Amino acid sequence: MVFSSSLFLLYFLPAFLIAYYLLPRKFKNIFTLLASIFFYAWGAPDFIFIVLGSIFIDYYIVDLMHKSTLRKARRALLAASVILNVGMLAYFKYANFFVENLNKILQWLGFGTVGWIYVALPIGISFFTFQKLTYSVDVYRKVHAPLKKVWDYALYILMFPQLIAGPIVRFNEIADQIEDRRAFENIDARLLGFFRFVVGLSKKVLIANVLGEQVDKIFAMQAGDISTPMAWVGIVAYSFQIYYDFSGYSDMAIGIGRMIGFKFPENFNNPYISQNITEFWRRWHITLGRWMRDYLYIPLGGSRVSKWRMFFNLWVVFLISGLWHGAAWNFVVWGAFHGFFLIADRMFFLKFTKAIGKYPSIIITYFITLIGWVLFRAETLTFAFDYIKRMFAFDGVATDIYFDIEFKTMMVMGAVFGFIAAFGRIEQWWMQVLTKEKKTWILAGMTLAAIIFTIICIASITSSGFNPFIYFRF
Repeated sequence: MVFSSSLFLLYFLPAFLIAYYLLPRKFKNIFTLLASIFFYAWGAPDFIFIVLGSIFIDYYIVDLMHKSTLRKARRALLAASVILNVGMLAYFKYANFFVENLNKILQWLGFGTVGWIYVALPIGISFFTFQKLTYSVDVYRKVHAPLKKVWDYALYILMFPQLIAGPIVRFNEIADQIEDRRAFENIDARLLGFFRFVVGLSKKVLIANVLGEQVDKIFAMQAGDISTPMAWVGIVAYSFQIYYDFSGYSDMAIGIGRMIGFKFPENFNNPYISQNITEFWRRWHITLGRWMRDYLYIPLGGSRVSKWRMFFNLWVVFLISGLWHGAAWNFVVWGAFHGFFLIADRMFFLKFTKAIGKYPSIIITYFITLIGWVLFRAETLTFAFDYIKRMFAFDGVATDIYFDIEFKTMMVMGAVFGFIAAFGRIEQWWMQVLTKEKKTWILAGMTLAAIIFTIICIASITSSGFNPFIYFRF
């Protein structure tokens, strides 16, 4: 079940909200947990008991760690929690990748291959694994005391708004809200949450889906049959598709959270107006970047080490970031690609972009991200390199694909909303629209607009068979 489906919009979400608002406060967490288990089991019934079992074991490991007064015991229990969670992620997400590459090496050496039963990927495992790790580490570091009830911990991990596509909510950011969120339970927060949800739904359904249908057609072609103009159309369209799809899901998660009293962290902030790759990663998938910084980069030594060790740490972090996104070599290369430009920023590129000015820097940075998106979107590394060659071939090859007015309109809308924040004070104004308290008449107008766009989105969903979940494979 995904947020942009008729099942979720017409049945699950309305039924959940009505019951949630009618229930006494003491039952809200249990009800939200049960609804979240149902939500997950609907899409992955074979994995729900594995996930629940790991949550139960992890809760008591961390509880023992918190109660222990011996440093060695605390460290051993932290290691057990990390091994449990990283081990699950490694097995379910990377076992197939490891065996496939091992078999290729064995074949190349002339040996027989290893027999293997394909392992299915649990939905959202990359996201909830990182959240489980933040719980263990934050309790170990004494940033926050552990939760008193196992079902509250299960709610933190399985809460359906952010379960399958983030944002990655760190334990210390939400621990107090799990136990008491009365400060955020008011009509203004609910209406703003509804508006934020519809903003995300519109991004996903009206822009990302329309562009994605054509992107799939272009990337399904043989690389040699793609003309240079078509290659650029395809990757620019994909850059907008993945942004409006992923940021749309984050908006929907944040919106649902606000409707039930939770305040989730922001996950996107106009990444395509970045003037360098360092800034891009402060604006794109913000919660992942912060997680990598605080739980990986800083423990490796961060910026406190020598210059070359710092460069090495950056590259390691982004290699892992690439692999986190998917078990394929193109994701590893994508991570290394961004790691290279982060190092280049620190060596000389930040000075260069500062010297040439804001708008040329935005253009150059967007061009770099486009090359990276080819690596990210392509099914294989070979196709990615061939596609990049087509982008710069200019050899007169023609591609016969018709783009309708809807696609062209959404390309323009994608560009407008993707870059308009670079001008004036639009960025600050939009964040105020999404987060600040409003007068009653303004809230009423926003709610009316949200209802209208909800109807438009539902009509679009029911009339189209194309509604992919782009982050399903992550």
